Amino acid sequence: MRTKMVAGNWKMNKNLQEGIALAKELVEALKNQEPKCAVVIGTPFIHLASVSEVIKGSVIKLAAENCADKEKGAYTGEVSAEMVRSTGAEYCILGHSERRAYYHEDCDILREKVLLALKNDLKPIFCIGEVKEERESGKQNEVVKAQLEGSVFNLSAEDFGKITLAYEPVWAIGTGLTATPEQAQDMHAFIRSLIAEKYGKQVADDTTILYGGSCNAKNAAELFANPDVDGGLIGGASLKAPDFCAIIAAR
Repeated sequence: MRTKMVAGNWKMNKNLQEGIALAKELVEALKNQEPKCAVVIGTPFIHLASVSEVIKGSVIKLAAENCADKEKGAYTGEVSAEMVRSTGAEYCILGHSERRAYYHEDCDILREKVLLALKNDLKPIFCIGEVKEERESGKQNEVVKAQLEGSVFNLSAEDFGKITLAYEPVWAIGTGLTATPEQAQDMHAFIRSLIAEKYGKQVADDTTILYGGSCNAKNAAELFANPDVDGGLIGGASLKAPDFCAIIAAR
């Protein structure tokens, strides 16, 4: 049985004090509940160690939003996978469309990041997805297949089994647009078919595939009702505890 999951991605929002306050609010809101899914929050690097202490003993797990593609050394300003793991984080979001677009992270860079995350016992949440022009020209399947082949299909079946995938139609991130439930299901089913071709049906059935792209409290239940949509990678709606908890409840 694959893991159902709702993961928050705070992006570059909340100063440290605000981040700690939000984490405390989430712990309090979820303490008497038994979510039907794994709950993960992805915070900026400087929040990780402090938030790790706040969520200790709760149902919430912690993710970094990135890690370096180098192990250690003279890389001023970078944060290694080992450093991330030392904060108590268990997950690492990699390949987000914003990292690909703004910081030019290609498949080769992301392949190194995935390998270093796994080496340091971090579970990657690996993002894939097409931009608007690629969707309009019908190339979305081709794009997603190339992203998988370029960065994660090099892994052994055992290591691939440690990865959560997140399909994010880039045209639906922060735009208010959302893939229809049918579009989301079609792509998630296609992704699962690619995994089955590469690693076999059992690995494909066990792989968690999240939807990311303007998922919110109003549309989460409809998106999550699809058989191949295992949860969500939530951006803006993860910054307010009531909204995030409503999405968790929808799963």
